Amino acid sequence: VSAARKIAEDVAAGRLSPDEVDEDALSDRLATRGLPDPDLLVRTGGDVRISNFLLWESAYTEFHFTQTFWPAFRREKLYEAVRDYQNRDRRFGRVSETA
Repeated sequence: VSAARKIAEDVAAGRLSPDEVDEDALSDRLATRGLPDPDLLVRTGGDVRISNFLLWESAYTEFHFTQTFWPAFRREKLYEAVRDYQNRDRRFGRVSETA
């Protein structure tokens, strides 16, 4: 929401034209600007949802959901998540040829 407010403020102040409002304008105003988007997001505790966490940045992120709760999440569980990630066919929004 803060990025959208910054865009509205910039348009109102004449620093940005409405025609310039695009994906880059929004990305440039996010708290995560300048940082790479996550490749892998691990969700602990058995919930199969992301709770609105990094919605914009995680468009092409791979998700790993585990039943393990955060206090019990140890190195072996991280390795399991990374191995799972390594075995995926990342398509970055493309549809597979067999679909």
